[in-house]
Amino acid sequence: MRVALLSDIHGNSIALDAVLSDIEQAGGVDEYWALGDLVALGHDPIGVVERLASLPGLSLVRGNTDRYVVTGDRPPPTTAETIADPALVPVITEVAGSFAWTAGCMSAAGLVPWLDAPPTHFRRTLPDGTRALAVHASPRSDDGPGIDPRATDAELAELLAGCDADIVFAGHTHRPFDRVVGAVRAVNLGSVSNPVPPDLRASYVILDADDDGYRVEHRRVAYDLDAVISALEQLSHHPGRHWVIKHHRGEVS
Repeated sequence: MRVALLSDIHGNSIALDAVLSDIEQAGGVDEYWALGDLVALGHDPIGVVERLASLPGLSLVRGNTDRYVVTGDRPPPTTAETIADPALVPVITEVAGSFAWTAGCMSAAGLVPWLDAPPTHFRRTLPDGTRALAVHASPRSDDGPGIDPRATDAELAELLAGCDADIVFAGHTHRPFDRVVGAVRAVNLGSVSNPVPPDLRASYVILDADDDGYRVEHRRVAYDLDAVISALEQLSHHPGRHWVIKHHRGEVS
């Protein structure tokens, strides 16, 4: 059993193509697990869906930004916070516009049901009996602090409490990570897109599992950051392009 685990593609088909090419060069896989934040806020949400939908053995988790696109929920700041602090008006305007832009793309292509269908988590038993749990942020939520290398063991233990799994795979924080906390191994895949500096390459995981055990390999893949920036700059009607471009220039940590 060989699985590629991806997360936080964020509508970036250029980064996804680089990762899919790396997977093939590494010998291919039997299954793909994509753990949320698939289409917002990048330049090509439809292209990302088309690529994912063509993959063999695909299992999906819905992330918090996928939920925002489908339901109309939004991340902070709230309307009340913006009324209290008018300096937040540009932020809430860009956030609302960005998710509305992605939602419009998905709706026009008839893909909102596809994005709404995945569960918040799924479970698999590996060939050696290891119980695996796949989530977006943590077993408790699709949002919030998530499984993060900056967290203490105590903080992670609280997030993982009651997960009923031997290994938990997650994304959300865009920070690759692998730590054993108590009896649970917590693995963060990192992100395909919107990288966290100083390493601006895409990050994903290959899981090899058989009757004798399993192995987790974090992989990094360079992709054409300038091409992503150029694609965003050409979308003059994309409200959030400036914020996403900052990620690809390493200006958001």
